[in-house]
Amino acid sequence: MKRYVIAGLTAALLAPALPVLAQTATKADAIALVDKAVANIQKKGIEQACKDFADPKGGFMQGDLYVFVQDAQMMMVCHAATPKMNGKDMSQLKDANGKKFVQEMRDVAQSKKPGWVDYVWVNPVTKALEDKTSYIRQAEDKYTVGAGIYKPK
Repeated sequence: MKRYVIAGLTAALLAPALPVLAQTATKADAIALVDKAVANIQKKGIEQACKDFADPKGGFMQGDLYVFVQDAQMMMVCHAATPKMNGKDMSQLKDANGKKFVQEMRDVAQSKKPGWVDYVWVNPVTKALEDKTSYIRQAEDKYTVGAGIYKPK
């Protein structure tokens, strides 16, 4: 009985910290998620892959870590955390500091070498503007696939 009470108390004490724990994604986590997403696109095609990315049980949304996909014209193909962005032209999008980070993401993807892009973005967990870096890779020679982590303060 005491074991259950202690476990219950521990869970109750940790519950307020869970959103903080969900924000502990690492660069390795982002790389693994993008690699998994690219493999999913290659296996299932972009339409089904986007459905998988948007499914909270699909394994492509992990706290504040999620997948986004843009085409070569910088149109948002699918954004797991903010689906209302799907189909939008992102070519002129700037972060809070005026940086055209989407163009930089496309350039990294088209270089055919994975890389990182830094920018400021709204964290879906905290709802605040935060420094972010996204790992970018190209899929099928036409899609920019990314996942980002929020930098510790």
